[in-house]
Amino acid sequence: MKIRRRYRFTGFVQGVGFRFRAYHSAQLLGLTGWVRNEYDGSVTMEVQGERQKIDSMIDKIQNGIYINIDHTDFKELPLNPDERSFEIAN
Repeated sequence: MKIRRRYRFTGFVQGVGFRFRAYHSAQLLGLTGWVRNEYDGSVTMEVQGERQKIDSMIDKIQNGIYINIDHTDFKELPLNPDERSFEIAN
């Protein structure tokens, strides 16, 4: 069963390859969505796919070298049936 979540990550999450790790993890796991840096130093990500694959993606990001996540919030969202890829947003 597919789900969609919006995550907000805080900590040492910008300038450490977070978005690229998220992108590559999404590609590997067949997930769709987007990730972007925010002006307050946090990172926002929307991701869609199977819950187990999303959990695996989060684990891969958290275990990234130099990435240090202090806090993670997420919110369930409606699915986007037209989304076909995962993007690094500006």
